[in-house]
Amino acid sequence: MKYIIILGDGMSDEPLEAYGGKTPLQLANKPHIDWLAKNGQSGMLKTVPDSLHPGSEIANMAVLGYDVEKVFEGRGVLEAASMGVELEPGDVGLRCNLICIENELVKNHSAGHISSEEGAELIHFLDEKLGNDRIKFYPGVSYRHLLVIKGGDKAIKTTPPHDVPGTPFRDVMPVSKTEAADATTELLNELILKSQVLLANHPVNKKRKAAGKDSANSIWPWSPGYKPAMPTLQEMFGIGSSAVISAVDLIHGIGVYAGMKVIHVEGATGLYDTNYEGKAKAAIDALKENDLVYLHIEASDEAGHEGDVELKTKTIEYLDRRVVKYILEETAKMDEEVAIAILPDHPTPCALKTHTRDSVPFSIYKPGITPDLVNVYDEFDPRNGALGWLKGDEFIRTFLGKA
Repeated sequence: MKYIIILGDGMSDEPLEAYGGKTPLQLANKPHIDWLAKNGQSGMLKTVPDSLHPGSEIANMAVLGYDVEKVFEGRGVLEAASMGVELEPGDVGLRCNLICIENELVKNHSAGHISSEEGAELIHFLDEKLGNDRIKFYPGVSYRHLLVIKGGDKAIKTTPPHDVPGTPFRDVMPVSKTEAADATTELLNELILKSQVLLANHPVNKKRKAAGKDSANSIWPWSPGYKPAMPTLQEMFGIGSSAVISAVDLIHGIGVYAGMKVIHVEGATGLYDTNYEGKAKAAIDALKENDLVYLHIEASDEAGHEGDVELKTKTIEYLDRRVVKYILEETAKMDEEVAIAILPDHPTPCALKTHTRDSVPFSIYKPGITPDLVNVYDEFDPRNGALGWLKGDEFIRTFLGKA
């Protein structure tokens, strides 16, 4: 048996009054995803412990069976791994967003989904102006970058920028959890304010303004941590080989620590215009050489953060028609049987424009499995599924037949 997990990031939602009390999953035409639910077994999975923030880093690690309360060290260090940045003892890694601030308020977390080329130019500029032997900026993808502080302290409370659109930025700047972290906190706040001065009239932002686009006029460091000690999937579950496919550095970084082969797909953007077909084909190719493939599709999460119900519904339909359909067709031709799971990592309700920690629906299909009574894949029907309400590593163990 081989295994593929198809993860639609932030795909689940809450009923929307303006849409007849339906969610995007219920509004979407998704016959192939529904086929998995109708012909498989379903349940609900708690991916975010009550003690932790409902971030994609937490939720995706939980889907893969990690005890996140023990091994999670912050988002930045995972992205460092994906970039090939080696953290030394005492190095604090932080996600470093390029964001848009307007009238002292956080307008958005992504600087209007700035391009990777524009983002890299700004990050290199900031590293030249603000970097030194202790401070280093690394360019990533779009608005998602990395800041490393040597000899820093991670005991800092930071706020994910996607959680606070419309909030005065000064109200959510980093604060220390301990006196020992004060120096690092002061440094971070100094870097934020200095970045705003440096970025205000940068040529990249002048061009963006002229084109009617949001400016990338501030950095926003968050989710600090040290290098994590994570066992591989092989060590935890005896998986021989595995691969991860995503447009997101964070997911690649989880894959690095999990011992997975990281596969990059040309045209994978993390948005609704991502190369769905390329990712689906890469997943089938990877499945021929690996025991487990983790296929991560980001688009529905970004649509949720934008509060765009129509776009979120469309991303789910794209996932169904351009990914799941192909995977069902191709796995049916394979000599070896393939188990398929579909689920989100967490909800990203359009009404809230941020993540919640509610349990998410999942469906598992295996050739020869006895279907339960679930007929459609949404936030509600799987609650009555045969697999019940799971938490911790129960989902991955059930999926791999190691429960």
